[in-house]
Amino acid sequence: MTPVPYRSEQLSHEEFEALAAAHPDVVIPLEQTPYWADFERKLGRSPYGIWAYYDGGTLVATASYLRSERRLRPSLVVVNGPTWFTTRTHNAEARLVSTVQEQFRADPAVDPLYIRMQIEHPQPPVTGPLEHGWYEREIVVDLTPDTDEIFASFRSNARNLIRKAEKLGVKVSTIERDRWAEVFRMELFPIMQETASRDGFSSFESTFYETLLTELGDHLRLMVAYMDGQAVSWLITTEYRGYSVYYFAASSHSARKTNAPYLLLWEAFKVLKEAGNTACGLTGIVSDNYPSLINVTTFKRNFSKTVVTIPTTYDIPLHPLRYALVANALKMRREAPGKLRGLPASAKGLAGRIAGRKGNKADS
Repeated sequence: MTPVPYRSEQLSHEEFEALAAAHPDVVIPLEQTPYWADFERKLGRSPYGIWAYYDGGTLVATASYLRSERRLRPSLVVVNGPTWFTTRTHNAEARLVSTVQEQFRADPAVDPLYIRMQIEHPQPPVTGPLEHGWYEREIVVDLTPDTDEIFASFRSNARNLIRKAEKLGVKVSTIERDRWAEVFRMELFPIMQETASRDGFSSFESTFYETLLTELGDHLRLMVAYMDGQAVSWLITTEYRGYSVYYFAASSHSARKTNAPYLLLWEAFKVLKEAGNTACGLTGIVSDNYPSLINVTTFKRNFSKTVVTIPTTYDIPLHPLRYALVANALKMRREAPGKLRGLPASAKGLAGRIAGRKGNKADS
């Protein structure tokens, strides 16, 4: 039996704020707010609006949608959401999935192949995703105890390294907001490039972080660790409604010798607590879909034993046949290099000659 859809209603900025204010105890991710949508718009992306979903007169959930126009697979993506205001039961989530399908199939302004969002109770038609979109586990630090208790809750290794960093002369500074973009571009982005090269990941361009700092400044902090006047480690935290997130960070090789990242994060906790935040999420740690996060997991586990599981990202196909064809094509493309590596040399040569002939014909 098809679940009964919810009533949906698009929210203005003011209406969203009114709903949020009426539910002060609900943790709303910053990515699910109009502020983040404005940031995405400044990057040249296309936010599609925030919708509220109601069961009668009861607010069930909200979701902020971002249009993605990737080739052959236009979609609407809910980044780190939806936000639930009632209990997220198996039936409630099935009704939301049904609602979203009906809502966007009937919307003449968009023709998405699928909707992507976090699902806690996956069931058909939920599938995929074509690509994973958000981490699935994170460490959370409780900031409600006094600072001595927070420090005592860290692993002894972290406490010792914080003390060593202080003795070595590492200094932590909160950068003035009107200097954020300049300091990031001149002093901090090179550290991000070094970190990305060392740890084997791709960072955004400097303009991404500069835009983030400029557009979301009311909800961010930029803190930097210096050694002998030289920036060696930095972090950006977000804050919204008393919940903070250790969002971006990077450290030079020399920072590791001084343990600067440990002292920097500890100082950030104290600043965030003083500002009224009750917790700080340290973002993703290792999980089945993100085994590459094992290195940062080791660092983050030093600060808390609390691991929070976040619902996995899934796709909700609106055109199942087209979606299946795209999914199969992507799977074949991803598996092809591995299959080619497994071929005998003679077969590889034949494949190369065939590809070359096809290329020559195309050029003629």
